Amino acid sequence: QVQLVESGGGLVQAGGSLRLSCAASGRTFSRYAMGWFRWFRQAPGKEREFVAAHRRSDGSTYYADSVKGRCTISRDNAKNTVYLQMNSLKPADTAVYFCAANSVLSVLTDGRADYWGQGTQVTVSS
Repeated sequence: QVQLVESGGGLVQAGGSLRLSCAASGRTFSRYAMGWFRWFRQAPGKEREFVAAHRRSDGSTYYADSVKGRCTISRDNAKNTVYLQMNSLKPADTAVYFCAANSVLSVLTDGRADYWGQGTQVTVSS
């Protein structure tokens, strides 16, 4: 069992930055090779959407077009934590951000995950 806890959300002005963290506890995710960590977000009245992904095997990263160039996903196995650095934030980035972990993954945008965090709110004011 793996527990994921997100933090780092908050209120920021447009153009600002935030770094979200997703702390994993329980089974050490490096040892048990949780192969993928992803970030999703869900805005009010909208479906949950894929934001970014990190593949453990080779460190590859993937991003939704809407955040490409503005966000960076990274993983620190020593700290059992995955990060999402978000820069040049826009009001359209306002959403609850969720961390997800998969042992295997075929489709980046697949909404199924082995584990989900509870989410952290990001609000970007204009």
